[in-house]
Amino acid sequence: MEQPQEHDSVIMATIEKGSTVLVTGVNGFIASHVADQLLQAGYKVRGTSRSKDKTTWLYELFDKKYGAGKFEAVEVADMIHDGAFDEAVKGVSGVCHVASIMTFSDKPDEVIRPTVKGALNILTSATKEPSVKSLVYTSSSTAALMPDPGKEIIVKKDTWDDLAVQRANGPNPTGFEVYSASKTEAERAIWKAVEATKPPFQVCTVLPNANFGPILRGADGMESSSTGGWCPTLYNGGGADMLQSFPSQWFVDVRDTARLHVIGLIDRSCAHERLFAFAQTYTWNQILSIIREQFPDRNIQEDWPKADPDLSVIPNENAKALLEKHYGHGFVSLEDSIAANLASVGIH
Repeated sequence: MEQPQEHDSVIMATIEKGSTVLVTGVNGFIASHVADQLLQAGYKVRGTSRSKDKTTWLYELFDKKYGAGKFEAVEVADMIHDGAFDEAVKGVSGVCHVASIMTFSDKPDEVIRPTVKGALNILTSATKEPSVKSLVYTSSSTAALMPDPGKEIIVKKDTWDDLAVQRANGPNPTGFEVYSASKTEAERAIWKAVEATKPPFQVCTVLPNANFGPILRGADGMESSSTGGWCPTLYNGGGADMLQSFPSQWFVDVRDTARLHVIGLIDRSCAHERLFAFAQTYTWNQILSIIREQFPDRNIQEDWPKADPDLSVIPNENAKALLEKHYGHGFVSLEDSIAANLASVGIH
C-alpha cells in the first residue's frame, strides 16, 4: 500500500496523521480516489454526498481495506445553500472540495452560479471552523484552457480560460463550454475570496486534465466515472461518435490527481499554489494502439481519421516534482493508466 514518504516536510505537515479530512462529493470518480489516498496516508475521512445511500459501497470498500471507523459519510443535499457545509466541517483538520456540477447542461444559470456558490460556501464554512488548517479545491484543466489541438498555447500559473467564460455567456454555448466556465469562475472566486478574507489556513488548487486510471467501484462505477469509462468503451468497440467530439488533449491518472490533493493539504510549499495535474498528451489513435498492444488477441477497432495533437505548454513541473518528493515517482504513464483502468472493470 503506497504512502507518502517520511521526510521533514511531511513531519512538519500542516495537518497531523490520524486527523480527519472532509472530502466533498466523495462518491465521485476523483473524490473517491482522494478519500482512498488520504486513508492510505494515515488520515481519517469524512465524505459528503447529496444522498447518504450513494456511499454504501464506499463504507464496504474502505472498512474492508482500512478497518472500520476510518471513513464516515454525511449528507449535504444541496451545496448552494448558505451554511450547507457548516456541520460537515466541524472538527476536521483539512478540506478537499471535489464536488461540482457535472450535468454538462448548456444553461449557464444551472451550472456556473451553483458551482461558484458551492466553492464559496465551503470556504466560508471552513473559515468559521477553527480546526481547519488546510483546504484544497479541485479545479480543472478547463479553468486554464480548453483543448485546441494543433495550436501552441502557453499556459502560465496565472492563465485563466476567459474564452470559455465568454462563450458560456454568449449565444448557444455548449455544455462543455458552460462546464469550463463554471470551473474557471469558481476557482477564480476562491482565490479572490482568499485574497480578500485571508483565512487562517493554507489554500491550494489542483487542475486535472482528463482522468484515466482505475475505477474504485469497478464496472458498477463506469457510467458515473465520466473519463474513466472512455477506454473500456473503446475496448468494447464503441465510442467513435461520442469520443471524437473530445479533441486530443492531456491526461492524468486519477491516482496522481488524488495524490496531489494529499500533497496540497500537507505540504506547506503548496500554499497559494495551482498544481497542474497534466501527465502527458494523447490522441485517440495512440490510445487505440496501446489497447491493441495490451490485448493482441482481441480485434480492436481500426484507427480513426488522423487528428492534430495537443501542443499546449503546461507548467506541470511543480506537480511532477511534488509527486517525486512525496511518493518517489512522477506521473503514472498513459500505458500503465490504461491497463489499470481496464483491469478495474474486469478487463485483463
